[in-house]
Amino acid sequence: MNAPAGTAGLAALSMTEAADAIARGEITAAALLESCLARIEAHDGRVNAFIRLDRDAAREAAAAADRARAAGRPLGPLHGVPMAHKDMYYRAGKVSTCGSRIRRDFVPQVTATVLERLDAAGAIDLGTLNMAEFAQNPTGHNAHFGHCHNPWNLPYCTGGSSSGSGAGVAARFFTAALGSDTGGSIRLPATICGVTGLKATQTRVSRFGAMPLSFSADNVGPLVRTARDAARFLRVVAGHDPRDPTSAREPVPDYEAALTGDIRGLRIAVPQEWFFDGADSVVVDAFEAALGVLKARGATVERVSAPSLRAVAAYGALLSRVEGAAIHANWMRERPGDYSIHLSARLYGGYAIPGHLYVEALARRGPILRRFCAEALGRFDLVATPTLRTRVPTLAETDIDADPRNWSRFMAVSANTRPFNYLGLPAISVPCGFDDRGLPIGLQLAGRPFAEARVLRAADAFQRDTDWHRRMPPLG
Repeated sequence: MNAPAGTAGLAALSMTEAADAIARGEITAAALLESCLARIEAHDGRVNAFIRLDRDAAREAAAAADRARAAGRPLGPLHGVPMAHKDMYYRAGKVSTCGSRIRRDFVPQVTATVLERLDAAGAIDLGTLNMAEFAQNPTGHNAHFGHCHNPWNLPYCTGGSSSGSGAGVAARFFTAALGSDTGGSIRLPATICGVTGLKATQTRVSRFGAMPLSFSADNVGPLVRTARDAARFLRVVAGHDPRDPTSAREPVPDYEAALTGDIRGLRIAVPQEWFFDGADSVVVDAFEAALGVLKARGATVERVSAPSLRAVAAYGALLSRVEGAAIHANWMRERPGDYSIHLSARLYGGYAIPGHLYVEALARRGPILRRFCAEALGRFDLVATPTLRTRVPTLAETDIDADPRNWSRFMAVSANTRPFNYLGLPAISVPCGFDDRGLPIGLQLAGRPFAEARVLRAADAFQRDTDWHRRMPPLG
């Protein structure tokens, strides 16, 4: 079932492999783009990753990238590599639907900071990607643009809300994609589609020009093939932005330089509360095998108790509910029928939460973060968990518009990712195996605030000794 990467031609190259090959003159940006476009033409009719595909503009950009290299001009770290992005990052003059009926024709007048930084680094923008409506579900369902399908097994969900980003990177339609992560929406499609997804520390990356979902929990970040890809991508997009006053002024290190492969003495905690509740044995087995790979590299692993996680889960859900309801208040009054059933129900629920509980969730965030760090990171460098507790569910099993009884299975998808949004901690998901149906399984690693370099170093070390991230869906 796991086809060799070589069957995709140049499109099988990771983002950093492709950028470096272009810089060395081994391949052209135009040839790489055509390989990706051929994959899209052959397979996106079944996957449904794209909302808008800008073929002509991408070809013009690739030709310009090749002329720039031939002329000896300075090249950016992502020169000539094709990307596409979740349809919630605004580009002036281009429609940004946010996966919704309400914004089907919305044309912003500003360009997101992250897109500007990717442009400056030389990346080629292929278009916009399918996503959950207003980024508000963890499965990838979309009643307005059609559901996105898992390229490993089409009836199964992709994870959300960055569904097209995860599916497209896995299918080798492009080398990298922006997702967003408010409760796991980068890490979930990463684990479910078998790619790498990074949520940086809260405020590490500017959110200017990105559709908001939750003021307290939104994060911008990449879905890519490898930890090295994530490191280079983050170096490009991270850093303070005057247009986003919440963005951190913390210096941006060279994340890629930190990928030494040496994790000797790295201390990893495995919290026993929450993350393994109802976990499938195949997931636990893959997780334990992944820990074995890290231990063989010199890391130490210890099981710890972290009772603060119960409060983390409750408070995190409360924040996103209330803030999402506030953002959508006018549309909910004026255009309630333009929302899918599950989203309108979720938003209405946010209006019923008392204000004092919302304030309590905000006020407790700092103390709970300090407590969790003492429990799980005081003596340790990283926390390790499965990204998803169970085997990947089907689209039908998590379709709550069709059957509200699917609600518990729907919400369980994001159980292991949501805590790190409330805590604001950096977390990455990398592929660590497959279940008995050929669907991917993910390993989640999290660290202290602004410790992305350490998180990435461990993820990269794991990928040096495994090939899960190089396996390709059986699309043909």
